[in-house]
Amino acid sequence: MPDVFAELVGQDEAVDTLRRAATAAAGVLQGTATPGAGMTHAWIFTGPPGSGRSVAARAFAAALQCVHGTGCGECPGCHTTLAGTHADVRLVVPEGLSIGVTEMRALVLRAASTPSGGRWQVVVVTDADRLTEAAGNALLKAIEEPPPRTVFLLCAPSTHPEDVSVTIRSRCRLVPLRQPPSGAVAEVLVARDGIDPETAGWAAAAAQGDVERARLLARDPQAQQRRAAVLAVPRRLTGVGAAFDAASALIEAAEAEAEAAVAEVDAAEKAALQTALGAGGTGRGAAGAARGSAGQIKELEKRQKSRATRAQRDALDRALVDLAGFYRDALAAAVGAPVAPVHADTAELAGAGARKWAAEGALRRLEAVLTCRTAIAANVKPRIAVEAMMLALWKG
Repeated sequence: MPDVFAELVGQDEAVDTLRRAATAAAGVLQGTATPGAGMTHAWIFTGPPGSGRSVAARAFAAALQCVHGTGCGECPGCHTTLAGTHADVRLVVPEGLSIGVTEMRALVLRAASTPSGGRWQVVVVTDADRLTEAAGNALLKAIEEPPPRTVFLLCAPSTHPEDVSVTIRSRCRLVPLRQPPSGAVAEVLVARDGIDPETAGWAAAAAQGDVERARLLARDPQAQQRRAAVLAVPRRLTGVGAAFDAASALIEAAEAEAEAAVAEVDAAEKAALQTALGAGGTGRGAAGAARGSAGQIKELEKRQKSRATRAQRDALDRALVDLAGFYRDALAAAVGAPVAPVHADTAELAGAGARKWAAEGALRRLEAVLTCRTAIAANVKPRIAVEAMMLALWKG
């Protein structure tokens, strides 16, 4: 059976660093190594989308809980950590657009307790760039004065590391991850998922090194159709009206994808809450409980709305990454760069665009897509940012 780092594709240097640290951590517990000998209490994993930041953090958490100190992948510590059921591992995955101070304070308080398994309390924050200022301050205090058996593992995008405060970053050991080469991703799809080599190669290139996205593209016809619709945008931009139509189509597709992604979870959460509040009961007590439950249901709906907004932005960002890949291909063709296209199936269209726009025009269009991504990340309303992008793509 493969060890806990097997899912981390194309990150040999990072894996080596984490293995050494896990070994050192085991030595600290056994009294055969001193604290700081390759192991520290706070880490930050950075890298582009799809590089495996959260995968690396979870794998390292499993290695820290491994009874052998190696991340064997077979012991209860490894299994329960990777399954998300280990009592001493807290996984923070923001459902909305941010992580609030109340949630962070509660996590810091729990992380200060003695590990039930006698090894480490581990807090994994998968999107540390989404911490509010107050939540960041609460986390900073814990990192500055850490309990002796607590480890904090933070994940943040390399494109915006400044979204994590410099004081937190300065107290963490950095683990930089790179975009995995498409060849390595294709090998994983073939070996682990049984996908035929041709489809695996296409999906790995189209996903730009993101293993999960490549797996989805290789298996899901709807994901393939969404991608094809995005890559059809350049030839649809024939005028101002067409630009606004394309913007609406892109926004609506992201909303539909997000709604499908969260609908089942939302329904299950609401049903569970209603049951807990006595839905379907009769009598005076049930009527009183129903009146008192309105606030809790409203709070749940507020959280679900925030989660849906984040899902929409994530879906839209995937579309923008695909569109950026198209204009990157056009730019590469315009300058004659000897590189493989991101989107092999639209290489001919990108080449036609390169002949029409030349290098300067292709670069302006690529910059328009990247500017749109930055604007949405800065909380500009997605429709406004996308409409501005589409007009820039049309005008060139």
